[in-house]
Amino acid sequence: METITDLIKNVPIPKMVKIRERYDESHIPADKIAETVTEQLSRDVIASRIQPGMRIAITCGSRGIANIAIIVRAIVDFVKECGANPFVFPAMGSHGGATPEGQLEVLRSYHVTEETMGCPIRATMETVYLGDTVEGKPVYSDKYAHEADGVILCGRIKPHTSFRGPYESGLLKMAVIGMGKQHGAYQCHKLGFKSMAANVKEFAGAIIEKKPNMFAIGLIENAYHQTCRIEAIPAGRILEEEPPLLEYAKSRMAKVPFDQADILFVDETGKDISGAGMDPNVTGRSPVLGISRPFFQRIAVFDLTDKSHGNFGGLGSADVTTQRLYRKIDFEQTYPNGITAAEPLAVRLPAVMPSDRTAMQFALRTATDCDWEKGPRIVWLKNTLSLSEFYISEALIPDAEALDNVTIVSEPMEVIFDEEGNVKELR
Repeated sequence: METITDLIKNVPIPKMVKIRERYDESHIPADKIAETVTEQLSRDVIASRIQPGMRIAITCGSRGIANIAIIVRAIVDFVKECGANPFVFPAMGSHGGATPEGQLEVLRSYHVTEETMGCPIRATMETVYLGDTVEGKPVYSDKYAHEADGVILCGRIKPHTSFRGPYESGLLKMAVIGMGKQHGAYQCHKLGFKSMAANVKEFAGAIIEKKPNMFAIGLIENAYHQTCRIEAIPAGRILEEEPPLLEYAKSRMAKVPFDQADILFVDETGKDISGAGMDPNVTGRSPVLGISRPFFQRIAVFDLTDKSHGNFGGLGSADVTTQRLYRKIDFEQTYPNGITAAEPLAVRLPAVMPSDRTAMQFALRTATDCDWEKGPRIVWLKNTLSLSEFYISEALIPDAEALDNVTIVSEPMEVIFDEEGNVKELR
């Protein structure tokens, strides 16, 4: 790539400063998480439906949910205390390469195993046809969950990356897409994201009708990726109670405090961070929703999280990445996700540069509408979940100083690279 790197080798990397953004820090302390789960499940409307001897299926998804192992174990323990027989199953559509082994590996990466949960984990991609929706669309569900006497959905509620509506990423989507495995998820996805919110509600309504002995544990996180709310909801109340919980989740989200900048650097993308690898609610780019605010001319991404297991879904929203990330890509893990979601744009690839430095230089060199005298306006995130502290270029300092909830916590620092051209430190 000598010719390519020669074209950008003289592009300077601006100095950066660290800033701290303040949000509402209220949350449930880690040592109170299990207790809170138990309190919620102990409500008579929930506990009275779990009888001795019942087989209760408990979902666990593929997102990097805070305290997920603690939460699922607390559900397992409660079910046991009721005299029932719990088991955990992967509810993650086509993630994990759309194989039982791959989905079990995703759970293991979150410390959700038979040993840590104290109960069986049953993984299959086999589904059961439950019937049709009111509009005649076929609905499918995980075979083991279907055979159980009851199901407990455990999922995080938050804005979705590709569609908007009263039901986005949350409990209904877990029932339809997660429990539907690859086959069931595709039945909903193939109808398109424009009608996804309505279709998720329609499909979930059919599932609730067929599985009335179903409950949900809705989880909400604050801007610091901490559990701030846990709500147990019986099946018959999910349609009513999820929308206000989604609005609450939106109110607790972190956001980039600038409406517009030139360049976004992101250290890591990953399916454990967001379904889109990088949350479009943070980057302003979605393969489905298009470009919104905040607006960045160019986005450079440097690495892929280990917990993604090679799934690079969403990387195509970036303009440039690195060979370090490219070497981690597993097409077998990624393409089933794109096929199931019926969205090939989600699994496309950006330009690939040899190193972090050349990826930065590529982004800077190809930006066209910058004030080069003042310098490029750069935001640099660890990932789209880490917005309490991050870096900005010197050109953005006046904008940061004008914000009440932002504090500049360092002097301008140079970016230091190692021998391979990857970021070593800032000093």
